[in-house]
Amino acid sequence: MMKMLNIRLCPKRKRHQLKTKMKIASFNARRFGAKKIANKKVLSTIVEIVSRYDILLMLECVDTHEKAVKKLLEELNSSESGHYSYIISSSIGRNTYKEQYLFVYRDDVVEVKECYQYPDEQPGDVDAFSREPFIVRFKPKSKDIKDIVMIPVHTTPTDSVKEIDELYDVCEMIKEHWDTEALIILGDFNADGRYVSKSKMKQIRLRKDPTYHWLIGDDEDTTACSGTDCSYDRIVVHEKLYPYVVPGSAKVFNFQEAFELAEEEALEVSDHYPVEVELKAKQKAGRR
Repeated sequence: MMKMLNIRLCPKRKRHQLKTKMKIASFNARRFGAKKIANKKVLSTIVEIVSRYDILLMLECVDTHEKAVKKLLEELNSSESGHYSYIISSSIGRNTYKEQYLFVYRDDVVEVKECYQYPDEQPGDVDAFSREPFIVRFKPKSKDIKDIVMIPVHTTPTDSVKEIDELYDVCEMIKEHWDTEALIILGDFNADGRYVSKSKMKQIRLRKDPTYHWLIGDDEDTTACSGTDCSYDRIVVHEKLYPYVVPGSAKVFNFQEAFELAEEEALEVSDHYPVEVELKAKQKAGRR
């Protein structure tokens, strides 16, 4: 049975007019916790980043008491960019180092319908993930898109090929249990460099199946360090949602360039850039 976990809703304010488009992103925020947000400039930059999106998945959240998350929400909700809430997983990991999956979302745009912590107990393949996906089903308040299931992952680099391949089984399970194919798989796949070669990429089921569309290309650089050029962070959508993707909207958001930061300042925020995509109402027949 799928278990509902804790959802953090903040006091409501006046609702904004329903949007016709929705922007979604994944961001490895590099050990997001109390120590990071103690730096006011870093916190301000993270607030600017999050406020660009209607739903943002944050990876490498290390905030078991949720103090950093609550501070982030306090800053977000003091602005006029919309009203945000969040849902967060428990701490996940094989060893002493653990992380949480955090979704920050505009509650005037979407609501959480249900969530599920993948148990990673598939017979014959137990503990395939270092940080098993915490899956959230969102219900947009616009009538155009009825369902969005977001499946996050932060792979262990040395096991990236196996973990990315295992996501296929997660998708199949969700299709059956929730009776939906409106799937977005996103996160830090570590899907490049010495971790996932081009030949190994071709073996991954999520890559071979034509019903899944990889929106962030293999040649994109999602890293903020000038010494690296790797497409670690990805967004993959099932063909059910593909018609809603705004053409050309899937890209890397280079916050260093956008906010005119020095490399050192950018790396204080994260060594990854967010990857993003925008969804809109599907074009109706007869309207070109």
